Amino acid sequence: MLKKLKSSLLLACLLSLITGCVNQNQQTQNTKEISVVATSIAVTEILDQLGVSKNQVIGIPQSDSYTVPKKYQKAIKVGNAMSPDMEKISNLNPDLILSPNSLESDLASKYEKLKISSTFLNLKNLSGMYKSIEELGKLFNKEKQAKKLIDEYVNYMTSFREKYKNNVSPRVLILMGLPGGSYVVATESSYVGDLVKLAGGTNIYGDGDGKDFVNVSVEDMLKQNPDLILRTSHAMPEQVKEYFQQEFSNNETWQQFDAVKNNKVYDLNNEYFGMSANFNYQKGFEDLEGILYENN
Repeated sequence: MLKKLKSSLLLACLLSLITGCVNQNQQTQNTKEISVVATSIAVTEILDQLGVSKNQVIGIPQSDSYTVPKKYQKAIKVGNAMSPDMEKISNLNPDLILSPNSLESDLASKYEKLKISSTFLNLKNLSGMYKSIEELGKLFNKEKQAKKLIDEYVNYMTSFREKYKNNVSPRVLILMGLPGGSYVVATESSYVGDLVKLAGGTNIYGDGDGKDFVNVSVEDMLKQNPDLILRTSHAMPEQVKEYFQQEFSNNETWQQFDAVKNNKVYDLNNEYFGMSANFNYQKGFEDLEGILYENN
């Protein structure tokens, strides 16, 4: 969902036009296009799918792991999603900054200092992403494109759930590997946890009391005794995969897990199972089908 859209005269006018509250003396005037800085790859992908003009996206993130949609690649790079360059954003002076809400606590105050309107999109789960798409469709006059995307998602999920409605839900442990040699446990409140839940898996740590990721000892995980262990990465997937292999080989506690004994440990593609909701969700569900329901 769109959060904390700070008021400005331009955005107030745009929103009033979109909702139909139009000044009668200006009904024939064209709406000024909003200029946007998108600080994450996931946000640029949403704008691309909605058909937002390349002229409107004036700032984009810089990433070594993911690629910005082709039509926006000539825009000014404003740094990585976690720590965008505030000076560059200020110089661009966009009408609006769009960022994922997972970074709101880190970035909101910085955007306020720039005195530039900002919105944080809920990309922690698919329903949040599609709610954001619906609201962005209104903001950018792309309601038809938004509806098409939403309908596709609803139809896909209806079909998927019907297919597996009678299956037993396996208990799952999800590990998110971090560059540098560490990991956290992903709960249902994270994007990867949301995908697993929607696919029919039961997260042994539930929603983490609203926390995306939690730190848990291997001994506590062993007590929970999951049926499956899923591993993914925030970035640098090859390095993280090697780390997990060493961790599971060198730490004897892992060898006591039934999931390890039964060869039920799976490395997920972080392009489908990353930090933010994205349009690769169908490929993610296809992978999960083979893992959660391989014997069905």
